[in-house]
Amino acid sequence: MSLRFVCSQGLRGARPSRSLHAWRPIKHQFRGVASQTTAPKLPPHVLRYQQEYKARNRALLYYTTAVILFVGGASYAAVPMYRAFCSATGYNGTPMTSGRFDSDRMVPMTEAKSIKVHFNADRSSSLPWSFTPQQKYVVVKPGESSLAFYKAKNNSTEDIIGIATYNVTPAKVAPYFSKLECFCFEEQKLLAGEEVDMPLLFFIDKDCLDDEGMKDIDDVVLSYTFFKARRNARGHLEPDASHEEVQASQGFQDFPSIDPNAQKS
Repeated sequence: MSLRFVCSQGLRGARPSRSLHAWRPIKHQFRGVASQTTAPKLPPHVLRYQQEYKARNRALLYYTTAVILFVGGASYAAVPMYRAFCSATGYNGTPMTSGRFDSDRMVPMTEAKSIKVHFNADRSSSLPWSFTPQQKYVVVKPGESSLAFYKAKNNSTEDIIGIATYNVTPAKVAPYFSKLECFCFEEQKLLAGEEVDMPLLFFIDKDCLDDEGMKDIDDVVLSYTFFKARRNARGHLEPDASHEEVQASQGFQDFPSIDPNAQKS
């Protein structure tokens, strides 16, 4: 028998040494132990404290968010709410636009003295329009509805959107001066060179006859001011003019007010 054959048989019959593979199951064993290892459980009172702490933080977050939203919303709505209040009550010379227009309130009081309503028209210097009343005045009785017209023309070569503000003097007439239809309720867009008639339907409430302060009123002046419109940061249209100029056109120049654009800057 040759040496080569003996050696090959010896190698074939030899058992593999366990030392070569013993590390593999040990390694897997350590992996299993590591994956099954967890952090020690906390005592129940500690877990309960953590849950209460998270709940308090969540409640504080909700409360703080609500306060921020409320303050922001109040500052945003302060000026519109004030103007809506003036429009609803006639405060500070703002004609009423949301009163109770029942049919029995629009019955002419023929025995009452007549009131002469004068019409005034102004415009901002930045607005290339002409804006004039079609009549200088009308004479009405308390409770009598009346129709008047203004004329506006766009003298520029581009389309322009305008916004009108309004005011009535003397201011004590405002609670009784109600507008049924008015071009000032929404913005007006005039095409280049376009000219339009703008109607106004109003009446003076007969309740003014019960007001002692109205006994000496014979003349009333209704004023409109047109401004070029622009979009503010919220995307809403507003007069393209300074806050002071807009306030003065509404008769608010003697009253403290908040400039919403100044708050943003």
